[in-house]
Amino acid sequence: MGTLVDINNVRKVYKRDAFEVPVLNGVTLAVPQGDFLALMGPSGSGKTTLLNLMAGIDRPTGGSIFVDGKEISRFSETQLASWRSRHVGFIFQMYNLIPVLNAFENVELPLLLTKLSKKERREHVQAALDIVGLGDRAFHYPRQLSGGQEQRVAIARAIVTDPTLLVADEPTGDLDAKNAEETLDLLQKLNADFAKTIVMVTHDPKAAQRAKHTLHLEKGLLVEGAYGMETAAHA
Repeated sequence: MGTLVDINNVRKVYKRDAFEVPVLNGVTLAVPQGDFLALMGPSGSGKTTLLNLMAGIDRPTGGSIFVDGKEISRFSETQLASWRSRHVGFIFQMYNLIPVLNAFENVELPLLLTKLSKKERREHVQAALDIVGLGDRAFHYPRQLSGGQEQRVAIARAIVTDPTLLVADEPTGDLDAKNAEETLDLLQKLNADFAKTIVMVTHDPKAAQRAKHTLHLEKGLLVEGAYGMETAAHA
C-alpha cells in the first residue's frame, strides 16, 4: 500500500489581533493507504488542527500537504470545497444531524451535490445504512434514535460518497461506554472490511487502542517514539 496522506514540515500559526499563536511547529507525517491512525495529545496540542489540515478544512501557514498525490495545500477555496465533497468523510463528536430530516435524508445530503440519479442515490444511502446496521431505521428522525444510533447515521453519511479519507474528531466523546464500543467496532469494520483510511482524534486511550497506530502531539510537535516520528524518519 502506498502513502495516502503526506505531510511535510507543516506549520500552522493563528493570528489574534496583534498576536501570533503557533499551533503546529513543523510536523512531518506519512499515513499509508488503508491505515487507521489515532491522534492523541493534550488540549491545545494541535491534533484537531492537524486533522482539519489533512481534511482540507483549514490550510497550513507553511509546508505542504498531499492527499492521494494531490497537493491540497495549494488548492483555492473553491477547489478545496469541491475536493472535500468528493474525497473526505467527516465524523464529529456531536453528530450534526438535521432534526427535521429522517435518517435516510440526512445520509443522502452529501449525494445531492453529485450527478447521481435519484435511484442511484437511494441505492447508495441504503447500502451505507445497511453497513452501519440501521437499514431498518431509514425513516426514523434523530429524536427517535439513541445517541449511538445517531452517531451511526452520521457515519453512514460520512461513507455514502465512498470517500478516499475518513476523519473522525472525538467520535466517541458524547457516547456512553456501550455505544462508544459499538462505534469503534464500526470504525474497525470500515477499516478492515472496506479498506477505509481513517484518522481519528481522541482523548480516550481505549479508543486509540482500536487504531492500528497512535501518534502523539505535544505543543505542536510529534513526540519522540510516536508512529508519526518513525514514519517521518523514513519519509
